[in-house]
Amino acid sequence: MHPREQVSLAAHTTLGVGGPARYWLEAEDDAAVVRALAWAAGRGLAVTTLGGGSNVLVADRGLDALVLRPRMLGLSVEREPDALVVEVGAGRAWDELVAWSVAEGAAGLECLSGIPGEVGAAPIQNIGAYGQEVGAVVLAVRVVDRATGATEEVPAARCAFGYRDSAFKREPGRSVVTAVRFRLALGRAAEPAPVAYAELATALGPGPRTLADVRRTVLELRRKKSMVHDPADENARSAGSFFVNPSVSAETALRVAELAAPLLGPGERMPRHPTSDGRVKLAAAWLIERSGLPRGTLRGRVGLSPRHALALGNRGGASAAELVAFAAEVRARVRERFGVALEPEVRLLGFTDEELRPLVA
Repeated sequence: MHPREQVSLAAHTTLGVGGPARYWLEAEDDAAVVRALAWAAGRGLAVTTLGGGSNVLVADRGLDALVLRPRMLGLSVEREPDALVVEVGAGRAWDELVAWSVAEGAAGLECLSGIPGEVGAAPIQNIGAYGQEVGAVVLAVRVVDRATGATEEVPAARCAFGYRDSAFKREPGRSVVTAVRFRLALGRAAEPAPVAYAELATALGPGPRTLADVRRTVLELRRKKSMVHDPADENARSAGSFFVNPSVSAETALRVAELAAPLLGPGERMPRHPTSDGRVKLAAAWLIERSGLPRGTLRGRVGLSPRHALALGNRGGASAAELVAFAAEVRARVRERFGVALEPEVRLLGFTDEELRPLVA
């Protein structure tokens, strides 16, 4: 065990803010994770895992912990008559996997093109976009138990996938994800399903489409919103969507629509989408803009992306405290205008409960 000390976490996150990790270690296999956990336990240190850093905001004080970066890159394939069963290491870049699956003619991930980060984070967050969620194609997740060091395969039924949620997210201190196994459709089952997400359906247009068509169109849509991580993009220093789209009761959605009615233009409707559990999903970006915070709103060194109101960005030299303060302002404005409390999607690491109260209370 030779962890590095005082490693800047700003350099390992897309927001580019945050203090140092007391210790930093990259683990290339499950055994390295087990050794790292034992090393940290022997010193009374907390352990935090960090992948691509695309969905993370680290406090300015940094983390008094061992920060563990999974670097498992393996990819193994079992071919079935109508599917590929693919096991992928947690450290492999997510979009690299999506591109590979589309090239193989395997369906199930194409709408998740362009999402930054690594494979290990996908089941934790149950990432989703344009009508697809990763939980729909996960067979199992391999983890190392933090308390015992035992390796276990968690079947999809025990992952408790929900909207941007999972058992792993609800119990962040329980295990370290080291690999994910997917089942991706082949043959006729691999033909793109009818697209329910209106923006993508419009962009694709009528007629037949291939998996490659869907991937290309999704990437184009995400680039227009600066949601494909590109260091050359002036809006790149963000964590993507800072808040999740709120899921509310039908009664609350009706009340919000009534409050929003005076703000609608001719022929405009408030975006809302019924969910399978009888609730209604609202568009957080729409609520933010209609609360009086248009895209491009700035507060010193932080602000909303001029391309997407859900992306809170570091405009250069910002601190984590500035980002939290601005996020709290955004949340308060939406709550005051519509009575809806937005919940952060990003992982907030190293903050005190008091510091985060405006974002979670």
